[in-house]
Amino acid sequence: MDKKQFKAESKRLLEMMINSIYTQREIFLRELISNSSDAIDKIYYKALTDENLTFNKDDYFIRLKADKQARTLTISDTGIGMTKEELENNLGIIANSGSFAFKNENEAKDGHNIIGQFGVGFYSAFMVADKVTVISRALGSSEAYKWESEGTDGYTISETEKERVGTDIILTIKENTEDDQYDEYLEEYRLRSIIKKYSDFIRYPIKMEVTSQRPKEGAEGEFEEVQEEQTVNSMVPIWRKNKSELTDEDYENFYMEKRYGFDKPVSHIHIKADGAVVYNAILFIPEKTPFDYYTKEYEKGLELYSNGVLIMNKCGDLLPDYFSFVKGMVDSEDLSLNISREMLQHDRQLKLIAKNIQSKIKSQLLALLKDERDKYEQFYDSFGRQLKFGVYNDYGMNKDVLQDLLLFTSSKEKKLVTLDEYVSRMPEDQKYIYYATGESVDRLEKLPQTEMVLDKGYEILYFTDDIDEFAIKMIMTYKEKEFKSVSSGDLGIESESDEQDAKEGDSEHQELFEAMNTLLSGKVKNVKASKRLKSHPVCLSAEGELSIEMEKVLNAMPNGQEVKADKVLEINVNHEVFRSLKEAHAGDKDKLALYTSLLYNQALLIEGLPIEDPVEFTNNICKVMA
Repeated sequence: MDKKQFKAESKRLLEMMINSIYTQREIFLRELISNSSDAIDKIYYKALTDENLTFNKDDYFIRLKADKQARTLTISDTGIGMTKEELENNLGIIANSGSFAFKNENEAKDGHNIIGQFGVGFYSAFMVADKVTVISRALGSSEAYKWESEGTDGYTISETEKERVGTDIILTIKENTEDDQYDEYLEEYRLRSIIKKYSDFIRYPIKMEVTSQRPKEGAEGEFEEVQEEQTVNSMVPIWRKNKSELTDEDYENFYMEKRYGFDKPVSHIHIKADGAVVYNAILFIPEKTPFDYYTKEYEKGLELYSNGVLIMNKCGDLLPDYFSFVKGMVDSEDLSLNISREMLQHDRQLKLIAKNIQSKIKSQLLALLKDERDKYEQFYDSFGRQLKFGVYNDYGMNKDVLQDLLLFTSSKEKKLVTLDEYVSRMPEDQKYIYYATGESVDRLEKLPQTEMVLDKGYEILYFTDDIDEFAIKMIMTYKEKEFKSVSSGDLGIESESDEQDAKEGDSEHQELFEAMNTLLSGKVKNVKASKRLKSHPVCLSAEGELSIEMEKVLNAMPNGQEVKADKVLEINVNHEVFRSLKEAHAGDKDKLALYTSLLYNQALLIEGLPIEDPVEFTNNICKVMA
């Protein structure tokens, strides 16, 4: 029997296949099972047009058999089989896919689709096998043939015998090495785990001998091990079932089975798309953040299937970063695959699916927000930060997608509200959406800067997350209303009398403020009479785009730039403390310096900023008390 050589390009491709194309050896079983499924599909298609051929699904299956002693793993199917010429063409020329040709000749219109399209998956067997033997008998033929190869040195084809139509692929598994344990591909538990991972939803039964225990006859309390053939795949994926057949418990069980999380999902989305691109998907919105979610080790992505066969564990291209918390899977027959099913081309279909998924996730979150507010707030407590980062990231490109999903604590409602809810109840004379930034709601409610806004009866949004103000700066306006910090230099609500009092105060006490400004040189940009303070003696406000809270956040980051906001020290000229300042300015310059330092440090403490010299501050308090 003459050995035939692979063509030069095929030989090179086979070398690549064995050494580099697939990153995980276990993929070989997925590929061979998919090929077996294709072979059965081909009989199904034939039966659609051949009156003499009846397709009884119960007669078709895939069987695995491991022989540890002989070191062989056999994958058998009852599919269409191959003639001698088909063995030559399909297996002798690498990347010449019989399935692809068959697909073009028999375009299916009933939902069944051929899995294998490129024709290289079969050769992944050489990653684990020293020798591959294929015994096949074609439908309508009484003859059988054996194709055999030990890799790149070529192959042989010879006549043989086979009782029924179909194909047996016999792998002679490699011996173990120091680095690789090939024995695992002969172990029942390992084979079952690979099938469960990649081929659980192949639509034909995958059978193998399974070891189980049963009570021993005549011996109470004793058990014996027995082997019996079982179907080890579930065959019908949940995403192909009608939604009306499924309960919330079914979805939750699927979530747990796939180990998407240890929590219960807040909500699920079941998509059956049949338009420009056909796909099924089940997506979950988790309740709690994974332990590594806010770390660089976290990997986003959905499981990606092609016709029920797992291609990728995590396809990151299907989710935008701001929805990276979503778990689930997508199954499509329309995806273009390259020579490895592990690597997906960034094609038009994938982008269409990703765009549709993004829209579905947003719609589901909005529905939760509207109809199940408690659940949404539970979700938001875990992932609200990610949504806000999504607004801030990419220079605000995604703000229109996300801004209606944001929640902030309201000074009026004392609970989380949306921007839309805030704007909908704004008085007609209110120009801005007011917000205050700080570490907690308790601290923000005591801020001196809030006095005038609250006295006007205006609502304030409390920003307690360090990303909040950065995100709002990207949104800029919401429903034509600008955002305004209560610590900004101009609140836009000062009455004419407030403005006049402040101007008169600055003019009347110009020398005092200039003296204080000199004492605080380099620390504040200006000292002036306040238009906003009512009961408090002092506060800090900021001029320019950089707020005091943003300064704190930026300086807390690794490699902080020591940025500084342009701070203004505002003095309440109607407060009794101001009289002490005037008296000190008139007759005791040392006391003026003491009071100025105390008021400045007091303003820093109110803002949650560090005092430059705590010892000096405490000594100054003692001087006042002495």
